[in-house]
Amino acid sequence: MPRSCFQSKDIFAAMRRLRIMLRTIGGMAFWFIAVSLGWVGLLGVLDPPVTFVMIEQARQQPAFHREDIALEAMARSVPLAVIASEDQRFMTHHGFSMEQIKRAAGMKEPGFSWAEFVRSLLNRKPSKRVKGASTISQQTAKNVFLWPGRTFLRKGLEVWFTGLIELCWTKRRILEVYLNVAELGKGTFGAAAAAQQCFGKSASRMLPAEAALLATTLPAPRRFNCKSPSGYLRGRQQWVLRQMRNVGDVLDPAVLQKRKEKIEREARRAMEREQRRKQR
Repeated sequence: MPRSCFQSKDIFAAMRRLRIMLRTIGGMAFWFIAVSLGWVGLLGVLDPPVTFVMIEQARQQPAFHREDIALEAMARSVPLAVIASEDQRFMTHHGFSMEQIKRAAGMKEPGFSWAEFVRSLLNRKPSKRVKGASTISQQTAKNVFLWPGRTFLRKGLEVWFTGLIELCWTKRRILEVYLNVAELGKGTFGAAAAAQQCFGKSASRMLPAEAALLATTLPAPRRFNCKSPSGYLRGRQQWVLRQMRNVGDVLDPAVLQKRKEKIEREARRAMEREQRRKQR
């Protein structure tokens, strides 16, 4: 048989394998998108039954506390304290805060530049980890849909689910779910359970100072204890209270609109200052 016939058969076989591979990848991508959309849509109306961290802590801790509560049933100070402490631009961004990413990467120039971002990552010390850039939306996606750990796959999925909940849920729903699944002490999940454990009262009766103290435990809930707060936590509590006053009640549409206008003015001024500096 001529050699060209063998070559043609090899080409057809390779093309057939390629088509099968592309169909398989396409099918997997379709089902991944369909399942994740359905999952996000379902949890947009139903409370998450459990998270990976809850399962882990239920096995490790002698006591486990969790209670779901509607956002409207919480004292107003609870979500406002968490916003002031964790993500002050939560109500104005779309899941990812460029300002937080810039601060975490050590970027200085106004606006966001991919070139400066890459330079900041390349110039940072190898032992220095980029941190502090997660928004409340990202933390919600991470807590509800993903497992603990630090891998590129997990980070990619976090970005995907963050985009989905921002698209499918309201900001109030994201905040409500976060406040019901966030770890706020050893074996304690959600603001309602934490209010009972720390202050012996319901989340609906929490005072601003108590909400601020609760918010200070979020970065390290297994190390910080709101029952017997350290001097460091008391200092953080006062900082959160000041930030709550500065940010204001952004759950109020009128206050939120003023907040957006203020952020836009600050961004314009920063750009103008940078332009004047470059012209000198």
